[in-house]
Amino acid sequence: MTIIEGTDKTFVNDVEGVDSGTVLVYFWAPWCPPCKILGPIVNNVDKLIGDKITISKINVDDNPESAMKFGVMSIPTLIVFQNGEMKSKKIGLQSEEQLVQWLEEYM
Repeated sequence: MTIIEGTDKTFVNDVEGVDSGTVLVYFWAPWCPPCKILGPIVNNVDKLIGDKITISKINVDDNPESAMKFGVMSIPTLIVFQNGEMKSKKIGLQSEEQLVQWLEEYM
């Protein structure tokens, strides 16, 4: 699977569609030090379980509406959606093991 570079315009179709399945939305910014660490971890998670979930990366500087809509106050923030419905949120740096274990609940 490939990671989607999400935007405010594509969010409804990519994430909130009733048939969108399980989507991990990764809110980040290029200037954020923990995001620089989490980025490669998210890429590894995509290689491990990307066939079971979709990952959408949202740059909060370029896409403030999506971040505001879901109360993203600090980054990195990770939110799991299933068929358009927000299911769970994690804030801050996560290890690969923590992410996979968290996401297994939604696969």
